[in-house]
Amino acid sequence: MNQTLLSSFGTPFERVELALSALREGRGVMVLDDEDRENEGDMIFPAETMTVEQMALTIRHGSGIVCLCITEDRRKQLDLPMMVENNSSAYGTGFTVTIEAAEGVTTGVSAADRVTTVRAAIKDGAKRSH
Repeated sequence: MNQTLLSSFGTPFERVELALSALREGRGVMVLDDEDRENEGDMIFPAETMTVEQMALTIRHGSGIVCLCITEDRRKQLDLPMMVENNSSAYGTGFTVTIEAAEGVTTGVSAADRVTTVRAAIKDGAKRSH
């Protein structure tokens, strides 16, 4: 990304501090990777406080694909298999099978349904129902 453009948001350290502040306040941030990598940006919102409006914005202005970042421990707790057994992607990005809340959703596609799924997945003691 153009460093001149980024500098208007402060030093690298200041940008990280601003991003952490925004996340603590329930707001989203945009994280950009290197032009020599995938050259893309990710909209990131805290799962615990994500609103239906924030999810709708993510769906509308992103690819429509919403990812929930979870730890390996949470993946195991939820008994979620990896999407592919042998990951041969260029950067080794790991994805699990898709998920949907067992209760409280209709089609699973709406912003409200997706927020319900996120909340179900991060809930203490959450388990996968087959």
